[in-house]
Amino acid sequence: MRRLIPFVVALTACQSNPDNSAVCGIASIAGATMALQYLPNEQARIGAPPGGVASLLPARVVGYAPSRVLVTDAPSGLVLGYEGAGFPTRPGFGLLLVDDSSEVVHGVLIYDKEEQEGMPKIGTISGTASTIPLYGLRVNWPSVSDTRCPIFGRDTTGKAGTAR
Repeated sequence: MRRLIPFVVALTACQSNPDNSAVCGIASIAGATMALQYLPNEQARIGAPPGGVASLLPARVVGYAPSRVLVTDAPSGLVLGYEGAGFPTRPGFGLLLVDDSSEVVHGVLIYDKEEQEGMPKIGTISGTASTIPLYGLRVNWPSVSDTRCPIFGRDTTGKAGTAR
């Protein structure tokens, strides 16, 4: 009986926040993998920074918890500053994800993979130790983010991740 109490307490603690569940972890990896499937599609690639990008967007390094990026516009493109854990040193790249049906900017996924040949660079994203290229991609949003386990976690502000 005494061994059962810590298990029940741990199980209850894990279920109190669905974003921390194993199911949501798997869904985030699946969503990030699905986004990569759009890379070969030239029609899905964004050649220039979209207008009206919010100054604060949700972000996620694949395999880590959701975080955020600060966004500023520069003559060379978007300049993003990542605030969170797991930012890759080179190689790596970020994907600004835009809904292909509504043109809403949802956030940035960050990968620790090789830079993508032939992808138009729309800016950079920096962490504490490195700066990597930022690409833009139009995706079918419901195929990338599950409503029960949003890829960028639950938005508490109601503003982050939407274009203005």
